[in-house]
Amino acid sequence: MIKKIRIDQLTPGMYIHDLNLAWFDHPFVRNQFLLDSDADLQRIVATGVQSLYIDAARGRDVDDAPTLEEAEAATEASLLAALAEPAKPAPLSRREEMSRASRIHQQAGQMVRQVMSDVRMGRAIEVAQAEEVAELIADSIDRNAGALIGLIGIKNKDEYTFLHSVAVGTLMITFAKSLGLSAQEVRQGGVGGLLHDTGKMLVPDHILNKPGRLTDEEFAVMRSHPLEGWKILKQVEGIDPVALEITLLHHERQDGSGYPEKRKADQLSQMVQMASIVDVYDAITSDRCYHKGMPAPQVLRKLWEWSPHHFNPQLVQAFIRTIGIYPVGTLVKLQSGRLAVVTEQNDAAPLTPLVKVIYSTKTPGYLPPEDLDLALAAKQGGDRIAGFESPEKYGIDVGRFLLAA
Repeated sequence: MIKKIRIDQLTPGMYIHDLNLAWFDHPFVRNQFLLDSDADLQRIVATGVQSLYIDAARGRDVDDAPTLEEAEAATEASLLAALAEPAKPAPLSRREEMSRASRIHQQAGQMVRQVMSDVRMGRAIEVAQAEEVAELIADSIDRNAGALIGLIGIKNKDEYTFLHSVAVGTLMITFAKSLGLSAQEVRQGGVGGLLHDTGKMLVPDHILNKPGRLTDEEFAVMRSHPLEGWKILKQVEGIDPVALEITLLHHERQDGSGYPEKRKADQLSQMVQMASIVDVYDAITSDRCYHKGMPAPQVLRKLWEWSPHHFNPQLVQAFIRTIGIYPVGTLVKLQSGRLAVVTEQNDAAPLTPLVKVIYSTKTPGYLPPEDLDLALAAKQGGDRIAGFESPEKYGIDVGRFLLAA
């Protein structure tokens, strides 16, 4: 039986089922293993994690700990209660914005590649390029945020470093706009997101893309990238202080367990706290050569669970409201047994987005694509979301349906 325990309840002899941390926030090659030494116990404590999951059937138990199902139900109930207030709808449909958003996404990717190449070659970085791209992204978000949000979920794992930066920049702009920040703050957050991982270009490829467990020395090198990126960008003429701050501090955590400076919540600006949420969200939902991405709804629930120790709960709530509890591009399973791709948010009712029905799990096989408004269907006693699925389980290319007119 899987149970959720507090960190102070963890002892050697327990079988770790899930460390309850982002994969890049702990030094272990696996999330599941038998805890058989005090040394590894101290390494887990040092990560700052407040709770984790054990398999009581494979190791020592904690009698009164909640089961996985009970813990997930509590997280779900808390999250839905926090999302009670609706947000403003987008003025254009995703379909109307998609072709323009696709061009902007490509331009952003080219810009990030150029910046990263300049860093590796020791050439000067032109920050004006990032500012121009941030403005284009902001304009697209104003027209319809779902178009770019859907595109940033389509990643080639071999180009992760570039596309992750595009995604973080896009999400920062979307997030900042949803909070009602000024145009200047929106641009600052976008530029900071686009440039936040600049320091990774100084991390050797054999460490950056290592498929197995990092040694303590390699882990230290990987964790040097925020400071190295800050040093690089600090030399750039015209660089905004907010972009510098995001680059240096996006791996800090509310409880001081992050890096490189172990700052706590009261030492972190709102923009940095936003960046830490966005960075983790995109990293965990993305495929890497050594890490399989998790479905977006699952990651959002983990972010909620990890606050307030690691993240600001109010900002996590606002972020989930911004992109939706089932973000654009999520593959959902309907009560009818059909699978559908989320194509538009319903801000007034986050559990009833617009979807494109594409597959039957009963047949099984593809269906003629059908647009379905789940809010309308719910009023008429029709189909509802039963849960979310991994596209790989059914061999479904979600991007194909998002990009289709």
